[in-house]
Amino acid sequence: MKKLFKVTTKTIVATGLGAAIFTLLFMWVKIPSPIPETSFQTAYGLGAMFAALFGPIAGALIAFIGHALSDAIQYGSPWWSWVIASGVAGFVFGFAFLKCRAEEGIFTWKDVLTFNIIQIIGNVIAWIIVAPVLDIVIYAEPVNLVFTQGAVACLMNVISAGVFGSLLLWAYSLTRTKKGSLKKED
Repeated sequence: MKKLFKVTTKTIVATGLGAAIFTLLFMWVKIPSPIPETSFQTAYGLGAMFAALFGPIAGALIAFIGHALSDAIQYGSPWWSWVIASGVAGFVFGFAFLKCRAEEGIFTWKDVLTFNIIQIIGNVIAWIIVAPVLDIVIYAEPVNLVFTQGAVACLMNVISAGVFGSLLLWAYSLTRTKKGSLKKED
């Protein structure tokens, strides 16, 4: 059985690589929305894929570090309420680790559905609850603005993780050898 919170050398390397790629995608591969300070971020698809493959700790660290670095590089300092929300989303995405069979070379429609239910839950918690509440508590932002931003970010990140995350996991599963697929010839 997969250990949900086990941290191995492979997990640490994946976290570093994932955070670096997440940072670059977060900075450069995004589509602005009409709502201020929100964009369609492709990085959440990649983060969801890494979280499903390596678990909640890797997912949380990839999204947290990637978002924090991106904000620090682009704006001079992180916007902590949203950085924390990214980490929460990545953590919840990581619960797909228990059900994800992409490492075994299997990613069926059932796996897609399970992965997407988990990522939707993660995005709702992060962007409808955590980000707006922390914006109000930490930065005294206007309530209407932060909940609108959170709802728009949630919708866009659900699409990003759902489409890109599912496609990346499917493509990854194609590179893996299915258990029992190799037979010894006589």
